[in-house]
Amino acid sequence: MLKINKPIILEDVEYRPSIHNKLDKEWSWLNPKCADIEQAANYYESSLNEWHCFDALSTDQECDVVVIGGGLLGASTALHLSELGIDTILVEKNRIGSAASGRNGGQLTPGLARWEAAEMLDHMSVEDAKKLWRFTANEAMDLIDEISDKYGLALDRKQGHITAAVHEGHLIALTQGADARKFLGEDHTKIVGQHEVHNYVNSEAYHGGLIDYLGGQIHPLALTRGLIYGFNQNGGQVFEQTEVIELKTQADGIYVKTAQGVIKARKSVVLAVHHASFKLLESHNHTTIPLFTYVCTTSPLEIDLKELIPADYAVYDTQFALDFYRGVSKNRLLFGGEGTGSCWNEHKAYQYLLGRIHHVFPQLKSVDLDFVWSGETDLTYNGATDCRKFGEKYPIYAVQGWSGHGVAQTVRIGKAIAHDFIGVSHDYEMLTKIPHKDILFGRELAPFAIPLAKSAYEINAFFNPAKLISF
Repeated sequence: MLKINKPIILEDVEYRPSIHNKLDKEWSWLNPKCADIEQAANYYESSLNEWHCFDALSTDQECDVVVIGGGLLGASTALHLSELGIDTILVEKNRIGSAASGRNGGQLTPGLARWEAAEMLDHMSVEDAKKLWRFTANEAMDLIDEISDKYGLALDRKQGHITAAVHEGHLIALTQGADARKFLGEDHTKIVGQHEVHNYVNSEAYHGGLIDYLGGQIHPLALTRGLIYGFNQNGGQVFEQTEVIELKTQADGIYVKTAQGVIKARKSVVLAVHHASFKLLESHNHTTIPLFTYVCTTSPLEIDLKELIPADYAVYDTQFALDFYRGVSKNRLLFGGEGTGSCWNEHKAYQYLLGRIHHVFPQLKSVDLDFVWSGETDLTYNGATDCRKFGEKYPIYAVQGWSGHGVAQTVRIGKAIAHDFIGVSHDYEMLTKIPHKDILFGRELAPFAIPLAKSAYEINAFFNPAKLISF
C-alpha cells in the first residue's frame, strides 16, 4: 500500500507553480515582484512542503463506501470511515484541497454556518439547541485537536477569535449571542468595549467586540492534507483527477461512473462536493446560491504584527460583507472579505483588499500584496448547512451550504456521517431535520440577486445602522 508523508508547514513561502488544475472561478495571483510563474500556488500551498499527487483512477474498483470530493468534508468522512475499518475509496476531480477547503480564511468559529446559538434557540427546543451547539462548537474544536494529536500533525493551530463591532449598536447583538451561548452551557466568551478592544485589535474601526476563546485559526490546506494522511495510514485509497459523472443505484450497490472507469460502492456513497450534488442527484433540491470571496496575504509588514493584533487572534467584523484577517508566517497579514455573485478578476480583488487593509490599519503606510486568490462558497436561505441522506438499502449522504463558516464543523460532520453509517450515533440525523427552502434559479440568478441584496441592506443600514446582519 502506498504511504505518503505528513504535510509540513515551512518557515516561509516557496514561490512555485500550483499542482492544482486551473479553474476560471478559482484563480490564484502571485505578485510578479516575487516570481514570474504563470499558474502560481496560493499562500497556503506555497507555505507547505511539496506534497504527493495521487494517480487518477485507471481500472474499475470495488469497495464499501465511495467518498466523492477531496476537501475537508470528504477527507474527514474518509478518515473516520477508515478508522472504523470500512473499505473506503475517495475520488477528487482536481487535487486534494484545491477548492474551498484549501482557499478559505482558516478561521475556526463555532456554529453551523450562519446559525449561531441564538438562531438555534429560535428554531429548536432548548435541549435540541444545546446538543446542536455542543456538536458545532466544543466537539468540533476538540475533534481537530484530537486528530492532530493522534496523527502527529502540525497545523498552525491557534486559540482565540474576535468578532469586531463596526457599529456600537452591534455590541447588543454580540452580547445577546454570548448570553445565548451561556444559556446553552458553553461559556468561552467576553464582551469588550471601544477601549479594551485595542488590547486585541489596534484599529480605530471598531466600537468593541466579542472575544471568543473557543474559536481560533488553522492552516486549512495542512488540515485537509493531514486528514488524507491519516486516511492513507489506515489503508484508504485516493484517486485524483477523477471526476464523477454519474451515480446509478442497482440491486447490488451504487455504481460510481467516472471518465476513467467505474467504482462499485457495495454499501454507500458520500457526496462532499457542494453544489455538484445537483448534477449527480436528480431529486436533490437546489437549496444553495454561490458566493465568491477573495483572500490575500501581504508581503512581510513594516510593523510588527503584534502592534496590529496584540493577542494574535483571528478577526472578523460585523459588516454585511465582512472583513476577516489574521497574522501568518514571517510577519504577513492574511486578509479577506467581500462576497459577490460573479467572480472578480485579479486586479479588482487586489485593489479592493488593499483598500480594506488601509481602512482597518491606516498606520500601515507601505503595504504590498504577495498573494491574492478567489474562493467559492455557497449560501442557504436559512443560513444553516444543508445535510441530506437519500436511500434506504444504500444510503447516499450529501452536505452543502457552508456560508463561509465551516472549517471545524465540516470535520465534525465527517465523523457524524461515519458514525451514522454504522448506526452508533444520531448526530447526522439531527442535522438532516433542519428544514431548508429551495432557491428557485438561485445559482443562475446569483450575479443579480446578491447585488440587489446588498443594495437593500445598504438602504436598511442607512435607516437602522445598529441592526446586525452579515453573510
